[in-house]
Amino acid sequence: MAVPKRKTSRSNTRHRRSQWKAKLPQINKVVRNGRVEFVVPHRVDADGEYNGRQVLDV
Repeated sequence: MAVPKRKTSRSNTRHRRSQWKAKLPQINKVVRNGRVEFVVPHRVDADGEYNGRQVLDV
């Protein structure tokens, strides 16, 4: 089994862990029928519409 020869320094450990950022989900603002809605892109909405057309029967 492979074992590291040397201890990883605190600086290198923290430098590697600095990339573990959490990202906020992307939310787009859409105007429908005079109302402003916030939607997640590339998802079918609750009314069964996607990209302005009906794709599901709800």
